Amino acid sequence: VQLQASGGGLVQPGGSLRLSCEFSGSSSDSLAIGWFRQAPGKEREGLSCVSTTNDKSYYADSVKGRFTIHRDNAKKTVFLQMNRLKPEDTAVYHCATNRFWGTRCSPRYYEYDTWGQGTLVTVSS
Repeated sequence: VQLQASGGGLVQPGGSLRLSCEFSGSSSDSLAIGWFRQAPGKEREGLSCVSTTNDKSYYADSVKGRFTIHRDNAKKTVFLQMNRLKPEDTAVYHCATNRFWGTRCSPRYYEYDTWGQGTLVTVSS
C-alpha cells in the first residue's frame, strides 16, 4: 500500500485548502485512511479518519466544524477540506493507514503502520 499526500501551501487566516491523499496498492480500497498533522515541537495529532464507505469515524475537537473528510474510491483519493484556517493549523499534514485493520479507524498515530510523505500547510498573513 502506498499513500501520497498533496495540496499544502501558504494560506491566510480564514482561508481554505483541500488536501489530497492518493492511495494505491493491493487491498488499499478496503482500508480506512486517516489524516494527521504535526506542528514543530508537538506530538502528531489525529484529525479524522474515513472508512471505505465514507463513514467518518471521528474529527478531532480542534478541527470539528471546520474540516471535512471525504473519500472518492473511483479516484482512489481521500480529501481533507479545511476551512476557516487558523495560524495554529500550521503543521505538516500526513495521511496514513493500517494494512491489517480493514475499515477500523483510530486517532492514535502509533497504531498506523503505513504513511504518506507529509505536505506542509502554513497559515499566516
